[in-house]
Amino acid sequence: MDIFNTLTSSLWSILLIAVFFGGSIFVHELGHFLAARRRGVLVERFSIGFGPKIFSWKGKDGVEYRLSWLPLGGYVALPQLADMRSIEGAASTDLQKLPSPGYATRMIVFGAGAFFNILFALALACILWTTGLPTSNEQSTTRIGYVVDQLTTSDGQRVTSPASEAGLRIGDTVRAIDGRKTETWQELMQVLLTSAGRTAEGRREALFTIERDGKLIEVVVHPVLAGNDKDRRVGIAPGYELIVHGATPNTLAASAGFLPADRLVSLDGIAILNIQTYGEILARTTEREIRAVVQRGTTSVNVVIPARVAAKDPSEIGLSFTTATTLIYPNPLKQIGDVLGMTYHTFASLVNPQSDVGISKLSGPVGIARVFHLAAQADIRYVIWFTILVNINLAVFNLLPIPVLDGGHMLFATIGKLIGRPLPASFVATVQSVFMILLFSMVIYVSFFDVRRWSRDARAERAEQTAPAK
Repeated sequence: MDIFNTLTSSLWSILLIAVFFGGSIFVHELGHFLAARRRGVLVERFSIGFGPKIFSWKGKDGVEYRLSWLPLGGYVALPQLADMRSIEGAASTDLQKLPSPGYATRMIVFGAGAFFNILFALALACILWTTGLPTSNEQSTTRIGYVVDQLTTSDGQRVTSPASEAGLRIGDTVRAIDGRKTETWQELMQVLLTSAGRTAEGRREALFTIERDGKLIEVVVHPVLAGNDKDRRVGIAPGYELIVHGATPNTLAASAGFLPADRLVSLDGIAILNIQTYGEILARTTEREIRAVVQRGTTSVNVVIPARVAAKDPSEIGLSFTTATTLIYPNPLKQIGDVLGMTYHTFASLVNPQSDVGISKLSGPVGIARVFHLAAQADIRYVIWFTILVNINLAVFNLLPIPVLDGGHMLFATIGKLIGRPLPASFVATVQSVFMILLFSMVIYVSFFDVRRWSRDARAERAEQTAPAK
């Protein structure tokens, strides 16, 4: 049965990847295709993927439609607009007999792919606006639920956590970092990751605007690089409500009287906003009984947990927890705006020498497929949300003024317009070929780190599953 469930789950993920990721590529190329046909530009081929074809057919419109082996994108062969024979193959039509498209046509056709990605993202955002997006309390907050005392840096040093050093407290709500507003924990982590603040001495620095006791104050924090990916971290975790999922029979939790759906308010007189605090309190109070306060319906109930001197793991008393999930209905334009902002700051941090974001931290096709797979296991609405992000990123990335990309074609067309003549075809073809090699090299480089992260997380998951039960 487990094998059947795994197989079914994998097939479902593959289907969603094909529909949404493949669909995003298709929508982009469809934009080029329709714009080219509308403007009277010759279209020779419409391909999803690069390289040798898996299969193809010739349409009544004379266009060859194909599916190719390398799933790294796609292309619409437009030999009138760009000499891409090294990538798309030689044109079968005598281009000398065709008129040269004007500047407006070139800009419209090359920009149409990104425009269609934005339209597709907006349509998907409208779906989430209607159906709602499931969001856990853990992710929908910027309230600090736990402050780590010490962090292990990427080079193995054990240091006082930046959050503890700066005086951040449990219960503080982070409203902004370096002036950039944060409304969810994911935004908070993204803003911190892409921050680039440094002191005159070169020490990493971030200005946290926090709300404490109803007042806004600013706290200077000095992040450190931690984790396998060397991300900027300060040592905080989100605050959320612990809801009892169940109490294992014949355990301290069951005998103490915990019931499913109890909401843990405090333990030993300390407010509980994160599972870490819960575990630490149990671990340091083994020799005496402690009182837990839970919210049961509309009533506050005291539950006494006895001493646990003989326990092998004092933090384990037989309780399992969950947290509340709510539906949010984000405005479509806000969804698009938030992703555009996140994409802009990610690209900006890539070229900022003061940041710690490098190309290795980007995701290629492997990383994207992995996130689609994880989202598919949880809820199809997460797949839709991630597809919105992918389409916005496709649009922005393709509009960058880099040869081979749409933005590069637009740049060449603009230079030709300014100097009054098209750039030499041989020069353009050479530059396109060089940058195509560089682009594929970057994809391979990024994919190496994607595979390494996937493998590392898979090993950690297997180790957790095979660990002896407490």
